[in-house]
Amino acid sequence: MRKKLLAEGLGTFFLLATVIGSGIMAERLSGGNQAVALLANTLATGSILVVIILAFSHLSGAHFNPVVSLVMLVQNRITAGETAAYIIIQVLAGIAGCFAAHAMFELDILQTSTHHRYGWGQWLAEAIATFGLIMTISGCQRFRADALPFAVGLYITAAYWFTASTSFANPAVTIARSLTNTFSGISPTDVPAFIAAQVIGGLSAHIIMSVLLSNKR
Repeated sequence: MRKKLLAEGLGTFFLLATVIGSGIMAERLSGGNQAVALLANTLATGSILVVIILAFSHLSGAHFNPVVSLVMLVQNRITAGETAAYIIIQVLAGIAGCFAAHAMFELDILQTSTHHRYGWGQWLAEAIATFGLIMTISGCQRFRADALPFAVGLYITAAYWFTASTSFANPAVTIARSLTNTFSGISPTDVPAFIAAQVIGGLSAHIIMSVLLSNKR
């Protein structure tokens, strides 16, 4: 279990260091062009997802996401105790990745985001983004497990652009991003609604995919 938690921690750490660090770099180099900054942030995030899933999937299952861990619990793939441990390490490692990004760019380590992401469109976007992520994982686990790292990376790359929220799709990521007042931040007051939408979207995808895959062998 210690190895599993270390793998989850390392993967989530690098995920958040990439999400936040690439956002800082993109904002500095894009000359105020938000589309270019978002594109750079997108490519870095999609790429690191492929890398960390390939590196850690055989050690911990490469969740890096409390909703994924929750779905694995519902599917009886992990226990309640393992789920709780996974979620704790994901959140803590995500925060550590945020702080590391700040340190690398010589910013204040402790920050609070003032970037508001609020409204029905944002919440619907997060529910759809997380639904699609669980849909992707479930389908690939059944039919193309070897392609799962690439499918998840590509899905998040696409979801950055087709969702109004830029697809957080991950409570640990959401919490960590509330602690950075940079390009990728989200105001702490907007975090609870995002997480609620993510859980609803993820569990809805689990239910629907269970029905779709129930008769498949």
